[in-house]
Amino acid sequence: MNYLKCITFTIAFPFYLCCNAQITGKSVKSLAITPGAERMDLYLPFLKGKSVAIFANQTSMVNKTHLVDTLVKRGIKVIKIFGPEHGFRGTASAGEELNNAVDTKTGITVISLYGDHKKPTKEDLKGVDVLLFDIQDIGVRFYTYISSLQYYLEAALENHVPLLILDRPNPNGFYVDGPVLEPKFKSFIGMQSIPVVYGLTIGEYALLLAGEKWLSPEANKINAFNITTHPTVDTPFHVQVIKCGNYDHNSKYILPVAPSPNIRDIQAIYLYPSTCFIEGTVLSEGRGTDKPFQVFGHPSYPNSMYTFTPKPNEGAKSSKCYYQECYGWDLSSTPEKTLKDLNKKIQLKYLLDAYKLFPGKDSFFLKNNFINRLAGNDVLMQQVKQGKTETEIRQSWEPALGNYKKIRKKYLLYKDFE
Repeated sequence: MNYLKCITFTIAFPFYLCCNAQITGKSVKSLAITPGAERMDLYLPFLKGKSVAIFANQTSMVNKTHLVDTLVKRGIKVIKIFGPEHGFRGTASAGEELNNAVDTKTGITVISLYGDHKKPTKEDLKGVDVLLFDIQDIGVRFYTYISSLQYYLEAALENHVPLLILDRPNPNGFYVDGPVLEPKFKSFIGMQSIPVVYGLTIGEYALLLAGEKWLSPEANKINAFNITTHPTVDTPFHVQVIKCGNYDHNSKYILPVAPSPNIRDIQAIYLYPSTCFIEGTVLSEGRGTDKPFQVFGHPSYPNSMYTFTPKPNEGAKSSKCYYQECYGWDLSSTPEKTLKDLNKKIQLKYLLDAYKLFPGKDSFFLKNNFINRLAGNDVLMQQVKQGKTETEIRQSWEPALGNYKKIRKKYLLYKDFE
């Protein structure tokens, strides 16, 4: 069939969420969550006989086997692999420049989509019949996988190559919170006017990008937004989302694979939306320790506090305060349930407490104003300096946060948390 004969932009997805519950009589809540990549019967028919390119990393697993290896074993012709920040195998440090290579296991060319080359070019897509996207996100604006998703989606539409997005659960998908990014602060760690915690899966976020026309002008020219509920191999499409099974926005999802070198477990995932603001300060955010984003501190704090010494390691080869004894906070022992309950909103107290106790207030924030890129505005830094309370800061996020929540509702593929 010719996938490209369709002149409208169709994002299609299958509604099979409750099929197992109907068969077994169990509730959906009691069943294991099934990521889109594991629902191979739904998307393999679209790949057979095609030349396939895959955007993937170490989280792109089908049970205990990597998606690329699984597809190759099943006779699917995978001709290219695209890798995000941290690389295809997920071991590169944050911000580390990556070069194109060949995957030693499969012999397939790996093209890095990070650094100066963030979007697949026409040459990159030469000979590709179908694109796949399968990356585990954690639902935080400055976690760069959604920026990579946008560029990949734009390239698919601009070059008229159909794209299958294999959806995965959002472990922080049970709330929405934080300042909404102002356009002048757009960067790769925040490309759209969304809050820090945006409450969408990768598939839902793709729907939002397309539906709100937040893509490139060329991609936005495909101006129809239709949803086909029962796609088949005879249904032409531009983009199609393969939904997760047995998932909704109240679900608790423990990732089987660490999504990046410095986000290693569910505690870090729950803390990251709050503690990542520490990256905009002179404090260590725990990189170079075994508990990044769960511990933070600086040599200037009282030595009676929690002590740690960050050092270079795989995935964090350089960062702040390396080889210096730091004093500060250790949140790693906070019970997992408590963290999830706390993180139904961003915890500003970590940043506020760190500032209040820091002896050199004028040197607390990095001189490059990186905190503004994280916050998506230049207001938060000033609010902290002015001694604003958490309540006052949160009030300043409206009405933008409330407006975003209304937009978000239009693109949900799963039952919401409220």
